Amino acid sequence: MAKKSMIEREKKRERLVAKYAAKRAELKEIANDESKSMEERFKARLTLAKLPRNSSATRLHNRCQLTGRPHAYYRKLKVSRIALRDLGSNGQIPGMVKSSW
Repeated sequence: MAKKSMIEREKKRERLVAKYAAKRAELKEIANDESKSMEERFKARLTLAKLPRNSSATRLHNRCQLTGRPHAYYRKLKVSRIALRDLGSNGQIPGMVKSSW
């Protein structure tokens, strides 16, 4: 089980990304638009830099929904490999059986 503080930090980042997503997209569009003046593009980049760092989507990290584990994460199921093995062993995932030979 991951530390509560790490899970809460990730939730906070998710909220910030959702809050600033539209504003960041608008500023990036202005900053990358070649038809705009250099001063206007530079001003957009400065405004973008003043936004909170955690509002950037690249700072998000996938975590297991059950344990909060950040590594060995299966995107399709949103769980870690360890949680997936436990669920499969308990028969809670349809069609999945633990192999043994």
